[in-house]
This record gives sequence, C-alpha cells and structure tokens, in this order.
Amino acid sequence: MLGFLKKPVVVTAEINVNLVALTVMGLISRLWGLSYPRAVVFDEVYYGQFISLYMKRIFFVDDSGPPFGHMLLALGGYLGGFDGNFLWNRIGAEYSMNVPVWSLRLLPALAGALCVPLAYQILVELQLSHCAALGAALLILFENSLITQSRFMLLESILIFFILLAVLSYLKFYNVQRHSSFSGCWWFWLLLTGAACSCAVGVKYMGLFTYMLLLAIAGLHFWHMIGDQNISNVSLMCHFLARGLALVIIPMAMYLSFFYVHLALLYRSGPHDQIMTSAFQASLEGGLARITQGQPLEVAYGSQITLRNVLGKPVQCWLHSHTNTYPIRYENGRGSSHQQQVTCYPFKDVNNWWIVKDPGMQQLVVSNPPRPVRHGHIVQLVHGITTRYLNTHDVAAPLSPHSQEVSCYIDYNISMPAQNLWRVEILNRESDTDVWKTILSEVRFVHVNTSAVLKARGLSGASLPEWGYRQLEVVGEKLSKGYHQSMVWNVEEHRYGKSQEQKEREVELHSPTQMDISKNLSFMAKFSELQWKILTLKTEDTEHKYSSSALDWITMDTNIAYWLHPTSGAQIHLLGNVVTWTSANVAVLGYTCLSLWYLIRRRRKIYDIPEGAWQLWVSAGALCLGGWAVNYLPFFLMEKTLFLYHYLPALAFQILLIPVVLQHLSEHLCRSLLLKSMFSALIVAWFSSVYFVYRTFSPVTYGEPSLSVTELKALRWKDSWNILIRKQ
Repeated sequence: MLGFLKKPVVVTAEINVNLVALTVMGLISRLWGLSYPRAVVFDEVYYGQFISLYMKRIFFVDDSGPPFGHMLLALGGYLGGFDGNFLWNRIGAEYSMNVPVWSLRLLPALAGALCVPLAYQILVELQLSHCAALGAALLILFENSLITQSRFMLLESILIFFILLAVLSYLKFYNVQRHSSFSGCWWFWLLLTGAACSCAVGVKYMGLFTYMLLLAIAGLHFWHMIGDQNISNVSLMCHFLARGLALVIIPMAMYLSFFYVHLALLYRSGPHDQIMTSAFQASLEGGLARITQGQPLEVAYGSQITLRNVLGKPVQCWLHSHTNTYPIRYENGRGSSHQQQVTCYPFKDVNNWWIVKDPGMQQLVVSNPPRPVRHGHIVQLVHGITTRYLNTHDVAAPLSPHSQEVSCYIDYNISMPAQNLWRVEILNRESDTDVWKTILSEVRFVHVNTSAVLKARGLSGASLPEWGYRQLEVVGEKLSKGYHQSMVWNVEEHRYGKSQEQKEREVELHSPTQMDISKNLSFMAKFSELQWKILTLKTEDTEHKYSSSALDWITMDTNIAYWLHPTSGAQIHLLGNVVTWTSANVAVLGYTCLSLWYLIRRRRKIYDIPEGAWQLWVSAGALCLGGWAVNYLPFFLMEKTLFLYHYLPALAFQILLIPVVLQHLSEHLCRSLLLKSMFSALIVAWFSSVYFVYRTFSPVTYGEPSLSVTELKALRWKDSWNILIRKQ
C-alpha cells in the first residue's frame, strides 16, 4: 500500500533562462536607485495630489481619465504607510520624511520592468525566433525614455504593461485554440485578455486604442472560423458567446468596479465637489451633506428653498436677489424696468432663499398636511428677505438684449402689471404626476405669460457691471432657442416655512435646516454623473514649455526636463534612444514598402516567399504596425496639450516591429551564406550602438552622476533639445 514511498517524488520544470535573465535585468534597470531623487519629479506634482486625497478619503475629479491608475499609485502610498500629508505645489520640492518615495514609485517601476519579458514572449507567440524575441526585449530594456517614465509616480509604464499583457494574452489564447478550445488554459488566456484590456482603459483612455485593435483582430479571426465547415453551428455560437463574455461583458463590469471602489474610498467632501450636482454633493460626508442632511424631500406650497443652476460652469451659482434695482438707463442708452435685480450668485447667502407660493392663496407657510408641488403646477416664487415676486416681462435683459429681463416686481403704479406666474416642469420625471423633490428633481421654470424659461445667462462667462456687483445675469429665454443645462435648476437647501410674519420669517431664513429625510444616490447614478464630468470637463489648455506636436515625436525633436538638482548639474530628461527611435521609423517604412511590393507581386501571381512566411509577415505586421498606428495617429485629431510621453505606447509597438523586419530580411532576402554573415555582423554593430547610446544618456536617465557643463553640452545632439546648463 505504501509502495509509492519506495521511489522519490520528482518534480521537473522547464525554465526559460532567457526569460528569467530578461526579467532580472528589467528589474535592475528600473528599480536601481528608485528613491533618487528624493524630490518631486515633473508630473509627480500632479498625481501626488490625488494620492494625498486618496489617503485622506477626499473626493476629487480628474478629467485626464478613469481612476484605476490613480488607485494603483495610491496603493503604493498605502503600502508604504503614507498619511497624505505633503504639499504638492512645486516640481523639485524635497520630499519630507513621511513620504515613502520608494513605495510610491514601486508599482510603475515594476510595470516598466515586466514590459521587458512581455516583449520577448509576444514575439515568441507570434512564431518568431527566440533570437528575434530576445532582440525586442533588449531594445525595450535599453530604451532610455521607457526607463525614465517607469521610475516615477507616472501612469505610462502601467498603461504599456497592461497593453502588452493584453496582446500577449490574446496571442496565447489564439495559439491554444488551435488544439484545445474551451480548455482551462483557453479560458484563462481569453479572460486575461479582457481583464488586461479593461485595466488598460481604466488607467488611461489611450488604452481604448489597443482594446479596439484587439477586438478587430478577434472579430477577423472569428470571421475566418465562420467559414470553417468543420465547426458546427452550436460550437460557433459558443465561441461567439465566450468572446462576448470575456472581451466585452467582463471588461465593462471591471470598468464599473474601478469606479465603485473609487467612490467607496472617496466618501468625504472636498474641493472638487462644486462641479458635481447637489445630489452628488449631498451624498458625500461633510460639505453640502452637513447642510442638507435630513431636509424635507417633497417641495410643498410654503416651502423655503434655494435654487442652484444645474450647469455649474464656470462656477456653481444660486438664484439670488437683493434690494438694488436695475439702473433706469444702461451704459449703451437702453432703458430698463428699474425693477429689483435678480442674479445668479456664486456664494451661499441668505438672499438666495425663495418661498414657493400658491397663486390662489396668501399664506407663505406650509399647511398641515403639506400640499406637494407636482409637475405642471403653477407657482409664484417670493424672495424670502424682500418678499417681492419673481417676475419677467417684455423688457430687454441688461447684457442680453434678445432675452427678457428677470426681476423681482416692484409696483410703481404705472402701466406695467406684475407677470409672476411660473409653471414647474420636472425634466427627469418618471410620470406627469411626479412630485417636485429636493436635490433630486431637475426643474425648468416656464413663464406663463410669455413662455420664456428662467435661465442663468451669465454662465457663458459675462457678468453684470458694478451696479450688479459683478454677479451673473439671469434672463427669460424663449423655448424656441432650444434646451440648455443653464435653464435647469434644482432645490439644494429646503425647509418647511412656519412663520407667516416677515420678521419671524427672516430669523427662520437665517437659521440652519434640520429635518429627518436623507437622500442617497445609487451607485449607477453617481457613476453616470462622474463619468460624464470626466468626459466633458475641459481644463484650460495652456501652452507648456515642454509641450510638443505629434510630428515632433517621430524624429524626437523634443525632450522634457523632468528634474534639475538645485546646486549641481545633475538632471533627468525624458529622452529616447536615438538609434532605437531611428531604427523603429526605418522598420515602419521598410515594412510598409515591402508589404506593398509583395502585394503587387502577388497580384501578378508571383510569390516571392512561402505562404507560411507571408502569413507570419502579415499577422506580425498587423499587430505591431497596427498597434503603432492606433496609438499614434489619433493624436493628430486631438485638441489638447501634448507631450512626448504620449508617444510611448506607440513606440512600444514600433520597437516590436524592428525584430520582425530584421528576421524577415535575414531569412528571405539574405540568401547566400556571405550575405547572412554580413547581415549578422551589421546587427551586432547596430545593437552595440543601441547600448552605447543607452550608456551615453544614462546620466540624464537616472539623474546621476552629475555632469559638467562640457559633458552636458556634448549630450545636446539636436539643437531642439533643451539640456539645462547653469550659468557660471
């Protein structure tokens, strides 16, 4: 029974020494001296702010992309025990002792290091030789720009890692499928492809380019499967559903999960709240939630409310009035109604309070039981402090002569009757009998007499002159001019009015609101709003000293100075390996020209290379050249400030193309032994030059050793490079 113990248990394993060696070298090149410099390097000043906010659980919005990459950087801070207390206000600022620099930079460095073995495995899966795969990995290893970008709290190395992981996973899946569909290994690589794509998109929206490329390749492969008569209809349907699940459904679910974790972590109110809706702000701890917690949910006749404009750009503002009137005549000679001013005021103020009045009754308090206001009801809005009614009429607005003036009506005993009836229209209603709800309802006020809509016109940028205290203009806009968010309002603060006397009501308006009904947004509602803000929020693009155009990247006519030592000549630059970048451009040009030549010849029924070699050439090129194109060409259409690091994902694919072209030239164009020997010698010389350039620029890649003025001048290989040289 125990006979099996008579023989030793033997475990055998295949170890790819190339892969192990490349991984070790990648780790050394990216992790060596990772804490140096112990100062803020370039965009660390930007991402560091978000890390601090994660540590403090304070909500923020970053319009540069989804939150997954930020969360990974914050994970490094969490593992290092960072408390978030550091002022990220200046590039070059020395880190205090509470900032775990090594831990914060660790994940980007690991991602950058793992790109080296990933490059090797991708070419192996493309059926290229191990020699070609080794060459690709070494080119990634000795690429100065990729090293620099992976050694700091930046996202590009993480993005490239997930992109390459997605490509490798799909190639593994495709190769496994040839002999064992629906096996455990098959499912693993297919699911990992979708997960890696989702992570890439979750780091930066640039990951969407590679995701779309892989979906297109997967679609093409499935199209070929449809033509295979050996595959049954049931099997085809299973393949389709499996791909749909792994490449579409799961990535979407993961993408949602990134936001779920993000919102779960950031539950406290912060400086970015103001661009979100009142409902979103009220769901955060502190801030608006402290004011609105427990307010009545349903707006009733007699309710005291503040009305916030939903647009919230360029600043949030509330419907406001004060005792001052419009001037009798404006600067341009036009006359006004001389009625009480109504504006949109970007600060909380007692003059933002309004009372919802039933036109058929005189009381300004909530009855018992309260009578809720519903969609389509006619109301009057009474200004809480001055008790004058919100009014509009056929008088030109002060800054917008084609729109109607909005005022609070003063009876001057002239032939200008009050026109103060407004119809409440709930835009996000579920039925025509919906009740007007605090925070949740988005409403439009339509003037009964003129059909004009209450609109915060000043949100377009113009503000009233000194007589209007530079507040934002409110007008009556004709409905025929179309819908705009500046026409939409929501109740932010709300209480049930109890005081009929004006003096008592003024005291009531100054007091805080407290009731017993809370309002919570669902996750999907918060996700939808946050996603929309990320996609539509526009930060002012200013010209940056190191910004560049997409055309500058190919020839590397630009660089970025990341860090300069305060006293010595030590500095760090984002600069690529000139030999590698030039070779990559030649590879793209060579592949394109050679492919066109082959296509023309094949059209003439002339086959220069075997069919297997042609299929390898096409498949490898579609992936590498396609990856370069989809990650580079879209930047020509983007209206944003661009930097050299935006090119790095495209560069990674371009580098993978070099060994593809070199192996093809060696196997199919160098036909004699002499030519092969000469070609091999040229490749060795070329690789030596790649390593030479890597070593030459290492001081400005790693920031040490410090170089003299003469040595720095010697590194300015192009006049357009901005190598920093201190004045003597």
